[in-house]
Amino acid sequence: MIPPSFDYHSPHTVREAIDLLAQYGEDGKLLAGGHSLLPMMKLRFAQPAHMIDLNRIASLRGIREEGGLIRIGAMTVERDLINSKLLQQKLPLLPEAARQIGDPQVRNRGTLGGDIAHGDPGNDHPAIAIALDARFVLEGPNGQRTVKAENFFHGIYMTELAEDEILVEIQAPPLPQGTGWAYEKLKRKTGDWATAAAAVVMRLDPDRKVSWIRIALTNVASTALRAADAEQALLGKPLTAASMADAMSRARSICEPAEDLRGDEEYKTAMAGQMLRRALENAAARCG
Repeated sequence: MIPPSFDYHSPHTVREAIDLLAQYGEDGKLLAGGHSLLPMMKLRFAQPAHMIDLNRIASLRGIREEGGLIRIGAMTVERDLINSKLLQQKLPLLPEAARQIGDPQVRNRGTLGGDIAHGDPGNDHPAIAIALDARFVLEGPNGQRTVKAENFFHGIYMTELAEDEILVEIQAPPLPQGTGWAYEKLKRKTGDWATAAAAVVMRLDPDRKVSWIRIALTNVASTALRAADAEQALLGKPLTAASMADAMSRARSICEPAEDLRGDEEYKTAMAGQMLRRALENAAARCG
């Protein structure tokens, strides 16, 4: 289908974009990479009267380390995440996961902030951000505020982002030396959303017991999930078949996936456990 007509706006600053959002209210919609919004417009699930394109706002792009944090502009594309030497050294989970998103065309256009702000439980970056203990900087008419990733997602297409706010930056602490990390994703074909996926970031003590861990799951509920109970099953213990089985069971217990062409609830829940096992094994292998 052809989307309905709309007015196009191309601001050059965040303030201009915020002013446009305030002016047009519910009739205005932000455009980042477009991979989520444009298909919805073609199906007429979304019919904005005003399109506000963020692609000419230079301040929303870039990757840097500042104030003890890695700071990534929300309009930074997947390709730049993959190619960033800073991320490869300090947050290697991000470039590894970005390689599993879509195909080269998607990765050349799709943005980190767009993936997060859309609030789709099938998107990969929400769980990755939760696993990395990331924070999101939101800017609106009254200035900026910061929200932890695990508190940002409220439901399908529902987030903490207000109608007059823009996600401007993603922040995460660098991973200390010796941290292991992995993102394991089951999908039917290249470019597809995950049937189920698991992100793990962990550290082991000198006795090879788990001293710190964060686990998050993709596409097995109405939002990305932090599997805190599964983390507790592993803390202070060596990574064994028994401890992993306990963590997998606790992770499966919080899954409530929607049945679709990728599988029914039982299958997706089982696959979430299997993706977690693979991620734990691969993350442990990377621990120093």
